This record gives sequence, structure tokens and C-alpha cells, in this order.
Amino acid sequence: MSKLNAGAFEFVPGRPFSLTRQGGGQDSPQPPAPIERPPQTEAPAPPPTITLNIGASKPPAAPAGASAPPPAPAPSVPAPSSAAAAAGAVSAPSVSASGNSSPAPPSNKVFTTAKSKTDTSAIAREVQAVADQEVLKDLYGEIKEHLNIVFVGHVDAGKSTLGGNLLYITGAVDKRTMEKYEREAKEAGRETWYLSWALDSTPQERSKGKTVEVGRAYFETTNRRYTVLDAPGHKTYVPSMISGAAQADVALLVISARKGEFETGFEKGGQTREHIMLVKTVGVSKIVAVINKMDDPTVGWDQARFNEIKEKITPFIRAAGFNPKTDVTFIPVSAFTGLNLKDRVPKSTCSWWSGPSLLEQLDHMPMVDRQLNGPLMMPVSEKYKDMGTIVVGKIESGHMRKGDSLLLMPNRDVVEVSAIYNELEAEIPSAICGDNVRVRLRGVEDEDISPGFVLTSLKNPVHAVRQFEAQLAILEHKSIICAGYSAVMHVHTLAEEVTLSALLHYFDKATGRKSRKAPQFAKRGQKIVRAYRNCAPCMPGKIC
Repeated sequence: MSKLNAGAFEFVPGRPFSLTRQGGGQDSPQPPAPIERPPQTEAPAPPPTITLNIGASKPPAAPAGASAPPPAPAPSVPAPSSAAAAAGAVSAPSVSASGNSSPAPPSNKVFTTAKSKTDTSAIAREVQAVADQEVLKDLYGEIKEHLNIVFVGHVDAGKSTLGGNLLYITGAVDKRTMEKYEREAKEAGRETWYLSWALDSTPQERSKGKTVEVGRAYFETTNRRYTVLDAPGHKTYVPSMISGAAQADVALLVISARKGEFETGFEKGGQTREHIMLVKTVGVSKIVAVINKMDDPTVGWDQARFNEIKEKITPFIRAAGFNPKTDVTFIPVSAFTGLNLKDRVPKSTCSWWSGPSLLEQLDHMPMVDRQLNGPLMMPVSEKYKDMGTIVVGKIESGHMRKGDSLLLMPNRDVVEVSAIYNELEAEIPSAICGDNVRVRLRGVEDEDISPGFVLTSLKNPVHAVRQFEAQLAILEHKSIICAGYSAVMHVHTLAEEVTLSALLHYFDKATGRKSRKAPQFAKRGQKIVRAYRNCAPCMPGKIC
């Protein structure tokens, strides 16, 4: 105990300190006895836990019948004197009031890894569900998922007819326009070609019945938006087919079920084989194999013919790198009559088919991954002059807005986006990954742009090189390939002449490992690693 005089001063709550009265009479109170504190035998109570519930609903209130937890027993303290009792009486209401206004939640000192995982996953789900959807909705509004589909296959398989009928049954081409095409086709002696004229717009294509350039169209369903790319099927126009397939997400492989036509397209030298390999090399991951002309008199919706085509083409699709179980779907259709395109084929016509129609399959197939938060990359497929410089292409990564300052590679021209147009030629404020758009640029002339240039962001531009290494799988080639071999390389929308400068490795077919020694040559069936260089020395960094 302290040796100070405990009765030297008098303290009453609400009054200042004062000296005690000297007299020692009967009226003078006795000094209070010192309070003896019991020794502490257990750990002090932990501090109260503060819980923050940000961005979520209020916690449910406790039911009325629930009883509050019993208060912790206070340590036993001897009864204080009258002054101490008065102090306790004065301070007790404030403590009680503060306790009733904000009761401290029961603390839990147990902190486990499982609990932390539960809490963090709940926070992550909440942020993803609330923030991401709201931000995307504020930025881009209510938009449907967008898919780019390309029609590939052998010549005369019915690709343009299929595309034209899809545009008609979805309302993208009205009945009056289609009747006009039908009347003009009948006058030209091409009565059955009128559906393909919705995509084949040039006189050359309509007179010969062959698609020369990649046709573009657009239609919508209740679930998704679609950009149609009608690729040419003739062997002469393979470069145009590659440029169209490079902008697609899904390939519709149109196969003719007519006797003799499938065999012609699938034998060596046929475009069915070549198109399957090309769509894989340009990055298309899904194939819908459309068995067309099932209404032909030589077929008559025969299930045996459908299964025959499916069994013959599946091994080749697997060898090209597709998984037949997850990446390929076979659907029988009649493009000319429209059976099994939008509505399912009637059982009276085809009793054995119970699968979806073509549009049902496209609407419900898994969506491809989109890199919305990646750096902007848009390869230029076309360019022209119309009240300024217009470039056409598909946004492969990122997003753009009107007024953005971008970089045009490989010339490193800084340009400004003055306007963005969608497939319907309507001006839009922004575009995201996967959209096929037309962009009006300010700060560059159309003579300074070539197909294959890439529109990219200023902060994360793409790299432009003259020399690079690549893996090459030789599927068909008549002779061996050595250093110094020249070829035309197709990368996205770019077609550039390159020279093979050196052979670095080859892959062992059995183990898949690289060889340590560089091979002298390569032949058909081998997979090698090679070094390439650009053939245009005056244009350093042409390939990007």
C-alpha cells in the first residue's frame, strides 16, 4: 500500500478536489478504507471484435424469443464506503447506457485456415456477382453474346445457300428482297441460286455461282448475335478463305451428302480436307459439321448415308487436332428447303433424328473465352476511304471507345478513333473483344495501311519482328524442305513472303521430344522447329 495520507483530500464525483475538514468532530466523515484488489488468476478478456459488412445486406435480427447471453461474472470486490458507493452509483448509468447502445459481439479467438478460405471465397463471389456485372452493364449496356461463324467446305457444297436461308428465316433479309433475288435469278437462268445471292453480291459471283471474296452478313436470335463470314470454296481463292477463317470463332463445315459430291470433296486434293486443316491452324476451336442436301433424291434423309459420312470424316478431324467428342457436332440439314435450320426437322420427314436444329446448337453451345481486360489487338482485314480512313477487322483482345488514342503497328502511327460502326452500319460508342467493327481513324491515310496491320494500345503494343522461330507440321508436300525454302505465310489477316533460314530441331514421333542435332531437311509427316525471316529487308519489323 502507498504511504501517502489517504484522507488528505476529499473527492466527490461532480466536484473538484478539496481538502478535508480539520476538526475531527462527529460530523466529519471517516476516510474510506483502501480497496483491496484480488490477485489476477486468469487471462484478461480479449478486446471486442469489430465486424464490417460492406456492400451486403444487413445481418438478420435476433428473434424476439432469443435470450441474450449471460454476462460474465464480475470479480468479487469488497463493499466500498459511502464515497466509493456514490461514485459507483454515478458512473453505473453511463456504463449501462453505453452497453445498451452498442453491445459488443461475442468474440471468437479461434482462427482456422478453413474459415479464412470460406470468408475469402464468399467475398470473391460477392465482388464478382455485384461489381463485375454492374461495371460491364454500365460500360457496354445490355448486350447479347456475340459469335463469329465462317462457312467452309468444298465448292458447290451449299455454303452461300445455307447462309442466305439463315438470313431469311431470322429476319435479317426481308421477304421482298428475297423475292427480288428470286425473280432476278430466274431471269438469269439460275433459278435455284437466289438464296446464295444474299451473300454473293458481285456480278461475277452471281453469274458463275462461285464465291470469290469473303461475304459478310449479320443476324440475331433471342440468345446471341452472329456475324456470318462466307468463305470461298474454290482452290483458287484459298487466301481469301484464310483471311475469313482467321476472324471466326466457330466453323460451319458444310458437306454435301449427294452421291459423288462428298467423295470428290473429301478425296486428296479436295477442299474439305484442306479447309479442316486451315481452320485449325488459324485458331478456330469448334466445328459444326453440317451435312447438307439431305433432301436430294440420291439421299432421301437416309440415316446410313449420314453415318457413312460421319464415320469417314471423323478420323481426319481428329488427326487435325479436334476432339470429336467435345469440339465437333454433326447436324443433317437441307439448306435449300430450310429443314432443320431454325425448327427441328419433322418426324414424318426424318424419323431417326432427335437432336437439335442448327440454330439451337449455335445458341446453346459453350461460349468461347473473351479477353475483355487484355491489351487491345485488332488485325486489319480491309481498309478503304469514306470521309476519312476506315479499317475493318475483328477485335481479338481488349476493348476500344470513341476518342481513344491507339497505335497502328508496325508503322507506329498514333491514330485517334473518331467513330465505331457495328455490323448494321450503326455508330456505337464502344466495342469489345469478339466484335467485327468498322473504325474510322484520324491521323493516318488509307494509303499507309495494308491488310495485316494491327491496331493496338499505346501502353501495351504488339511486337513487330523480322525474324522468329515457329513449329511447322508438314501435312502434304511433294519434295523435301531445306534451309532457303521460300513460302507465303498467313498470320491472322496478314499474308507475307518468308524464307526458311535454318532448321533447328525436329520432334520425335514416339516421345514428342526435340532433337539435339539440327536436321538437314524435313519431309511430309514431320514436325519441326524452324527459324524464319521476312523477305522484305526494306521493311524491318513487318510481321506483328
